[in-house]
Amino acid sequence: MDKRFCRKCLTEGFSDKEYYKTISNYISNIPEELKTPEDIYAARLESCSKCQYLMNGLCRLCGCFVEIRAASIKNYCPNKIPYW
Repeated sequence: MDKRFCRKCLTEGFSDKEYYKTISNYISNIPEELKTPEDIYAARLESCSKCQYLMNGLCRLCGCFVEIRAASIKNYCPNKIPYW
């Protein structure tokens, strides 16, 4: 059986500043042609912020960091009826 891990635990020792910097660095390295336009990105995060499955920046449906998932144009909300 594969062992599962909590993605948030990977950043457990990070300060808020380090956590944000790591997420920001990842997003800034997404090639522009694959990156979500800023207005759509903001709308996606707004939808996620109202979702019952958001917890500490993670989606409880799929385990992703929502800021990273929303930053790639090909990604979508994992809910049965997607918010975006």
